[in-house]
Amino acid sequence: MASNKQFSDRPRVLVVGGGYVGLYVAKDLQKKVKEQGGIVTVVDPLPYMTYQPFLPEVAAGTIEARDAVVSHRMHLKNTELITGRVTSINHAARTATIEPGDGSEPFELPYQDVVLAAGSITRTFPIPGLAEAGIGMKSIEEAMATRNHVLERIETASLMPVGPERERALTFVVVGGGFAGIETLTELEDMARDAVRINDRLRREDLRFVLVEAMGRVMPEVKPDQAEWVVASMRERGIEVLLNTSLASAEGGVLKLINMADKSPAGEFGADTLIWTAGVQANPMVRATDFPIDERGRVRANAELRITGDDGPLDGAWAAGDVSAVPDLSGGGVGGFCVPNAQHAVRQAKLLAKNIMAARYGVGTVEEYNHKSLGAVAGLGQYKGVANIMGFGLKGFPAWLAHRGYHGLAMPMFERKFRVIAGWLLNVSYGRDLTSLRNLEDPRRGFEEAATPAKKPAVKA
Repeated sequence: MASNKQFSDRPRVLVVGGGYVGLYVAKDLQKKVKEQGGIVTVVDPLPYMTYQPFLPEVAAGTIEARDAVVSHRMHLKNTELITGRVTSINHAARTATIEPGDGSEPFELPYQDVVLAAGSITRTFPIPGLAEAGIGMKSIEEAMATRNHVLERIETASLMPVGPERERALTFVVVGGGFAGIETLTELEDMARDAVRINDRLRREDLRFVLVEAMGRVMPEVKPDQAEWVVASMRERGIEVLLNTSLASAEGGVLKLINMADKSPAGEFGADTLIWTAGVQANPMVRATDFPIDERGRVRANAELRITGDDGPLDGAWAAGDVSAVPDLSGGGVGGFCVPNAQHAVRQAKLLAKNIMAARYGVGTVEEYNHKSLGAVAGLGQYKGVANIMGFGLKGFPAWLAHRGYHGLAMPMFERKFRVIAGWLLNVSYGRDLTSLRNLEDPRRGFEEAATPAKKPAVKA
């Protein structure tokens, strides 16, 4: 397979993935590597980075979808960008195979240094019906689809007679009681409450929101008493919280639950909305490389963020973020490794860029990654939140302010921060946008109907 000649032949830093790690590594390296005669290349199937902590708010209509993404083309002007997938890497030969997004022939791309920043994907289990009935909360497209679907189900159900079909349309289920699941469910419940308030055919009591969590508690990132408060506050809002409960089947839109303690049936009911947030796993593309992989499918790395095998670190190979197993020198990581979150990804990316400059070009010194978590913040809908900041627990409105403040500042790029904060301020005056956009998956429907000649009615003899 030949190399594609339309791309630069300069010494390349190949960045696989354009998420948190990929965006920040490319941003910090692009001009510096260019000055050294090289080039930074980012390969990703999408032309943007998604700020995933904002997905629940996108789903709930308090943040516009485009404001939660960062364009690669706008902000990586000195980077070579390829919209496509890296399907395999042969580090021994210093080449990667690229599958272009336009469906054209794959090609090989040589590199000098490679940064594995492919992130993670949703982790699922072989539950009957899950693939057909469920949706994740890992991408901007999923958040937008969920928002439109929930609003559509509410509007449609308001025209239905009271009965099982209506109940099913108004039942919304989230599986997974981590940050993503709790934030998603509480934000959607807030949005649904607003939607029902302006629809005189429905009441809040007609809506059913259910959280299914296999463990005995939610949100392991916060203190136990805070987790208990979250559950209590959700139940006060009418949200059903089912702990020690797992999804056994979702076939035909009927959810069957199982008690994790004794594996006995824990009830069943119909639901048109099933959102799966029960964990993530490292991007499986790493298995198509010659890099060392640990038992959880992550690339093995050392504290300098170098990919490391049994014989030590590999020259020119780096990794960070969710796809990698980086030792947590602070001692706070699960199993001794950094947990997969944005806080670590952004900081690792900035150090990784410095270490590449030190190792490849002799600018500075290679350093180890050592960061103690500052804590965690979560929004639970408008003006409600929970936070654990450097050991101090916050609940309610103060935690919501901390959540807004932290993520408003953490959103990459000034112009994106401004768009998000401006949107929040508009919501204070005008409320969230409760418009459901239809036919996004079939935008040509109206045109096709208009362009298709109407059939003449049959004339009776």
